[in-house]
Amino acid sequence: MAAVDSFQLLYREIARSCSCYVETLALVGACYTVSKAVIFIRDCYSLIRLHFIPRLVSHRDLSQQYGQWALVCGASEAIAKAYAEELARHGICVILISSDITNLADTAKAISDTYGVEAILIEADFSQGPSASKPIKDAISSKDIGFIVNSLDGSLDLSQDFTDLSDSVVWDTINRNIVAATLVTRLALPAMVERGKGAVVNISAGHCLCPTSRKAALCASTAFLDNFSRSLHYEYGHRGVFVQSLLPFRVSSRGSEGYGPAGWLVPSPQVYASHAFSTLGVSHRTTGYWPHTIQFRLVQLMPEWVWMLGSRVFTRAT
Repeated sequence: MAAVDSFQLLYREIARSCSCYVETLALVGACYTVSKAVIFIRDCYSLIRLHFIPRLVSHRDLSQQYGQWALVCGASEAIAKAYAEELARHGICVILISSDITNLADTAKAISDTYGVEAILIEADFSQGPSASKPIKDAISSKDIGFIVNSLDGSLDLSQDFTDLSDSVVWDTINRNIVAATLVTRLALPAMVERGKGAVVNISAGHCLCPTSRKAALCASTAFLDNFSRSLHYEYGHRGVFVQSLLPFRVSSRGSEGYGPAGWLVPSPQVYASHAFSTLGVSHRTTGYWPHTIQFRLVQLMPEWVWMLGSRVFTRAT
């Protein structure tokens, strides 16, 4: 009985001496919980402010705010094509640039007929070096270019080990994604800076922003476009040019029978472009589509080894 009394006495002494630490830990826990709650509320507010409120307000006069013409590089891509249509819907004339314009003739005609704006096609193969810039330079010399849209080439989204890629695929990845975006922006940006208005939109891929197994070249291109956008924002944002990095996740792709099934997480290119367009002038770096923003936040919270494990499983299955 004495041993039990001694243990109870010892326990009371220890509890008394540790009471200050318990109170401190409780305070730390409360502060941590409050900070997480504040971050959650802030993220919810940012989601609503970015993706919902702009779609409720009246449309702006984009030609007066930015310019009358848009330069769309990589216009063969589904998202870029839908974005060009969204620009035309708001009265902006478009110049569609692609290495192969045979599939864009119908798109250009549909844009002109539907929205009553000019749509010009330019074929530019950036693997030819500086000579690819000449037709673009001639086309924009007398035009008020207000938008530059560069799109990642989705046809190069191959699940292959880097050493298995052919030389032509590696060169195409560099030329169509990095060289094209850099040269097109360099051609049209000086006039924007001189006028003090304009917008540059670089569309890459959110699912390749993190290191992804068997997609090394495409991930590097995505990282380039994202950092290229952010650097241009800090360099020219204060001079009237709005620069945006769009990081979409999966968007419905076009097959032999039209676009594949679209849904909440996988929208059609038109739905995605409509949502992304509403974020123009609001956010400099966004997925452009609120379900994709939720996905992006989850990816940011995920440990890299978990992401890599999942990417290996997915790429091996495709």
